[in-house]
Amino acid sequence: MNPRRKQRLAVVGIVGLLVISAIGLMLYALNDSIDLFYTPSEIVEGKNGQKPQVGQRLRIGGMVVPGSVKRDSESLAVSFDLMDTGPIVTVTYSGILPDLFREGQGIVATGVLTGSTSIKAQEVLAKHDEEYMPPELAEKMKGIKHVKPENMPSYNSPSEPATIDNSGGM
Repeated sequence: MNPRRKQRLAVVGIVGLLVISAIGLMLYALNDSIDLFYTPSEIVEGKNGQKPQVGQRLRIGGMVVPGSVKRDSESLAVSFDLMDTGPIVTVTYSGILPDLFREGQGIVATGVLTGSTSIKAQEVLAKHDEEYMPPELAEKMKGIKHVKPENMPSYNSPSEPATIDNSGGM
């Protein structure tokens, strides 16, 4: 092999090594930003034979258990239970909940696993359309009753008209 070919081969090898190294470093850096999606059953029982580790960032989706929402009267802290078809997981959150959040509603929370069945959420999302559900979550939650807003006690029933105060006072 002549010296010119050896030089080209060395340059191509070095460039290839640099590209592979850059890709590896990018994947390593993005590893902290990846949020794996779990249901409450998968957190407790494991997903594909592996349970998430305490301290791991994740997304959890499920139905808010009726009667489980507990609000702190002095702050924006709230805790509630999520369920799918099996175990229940407790989620704690400090902040303003979405307008569509309520008991019996499907939600997705992003946060950190703090215990085997507890999550500290940084973000809580309530699904917009009561008919839509991600396919993975819909398959896991077959058989769970979804509570529609009009069936919740905090809403006026169709037979009771809403009362509006037009007195002008605040």
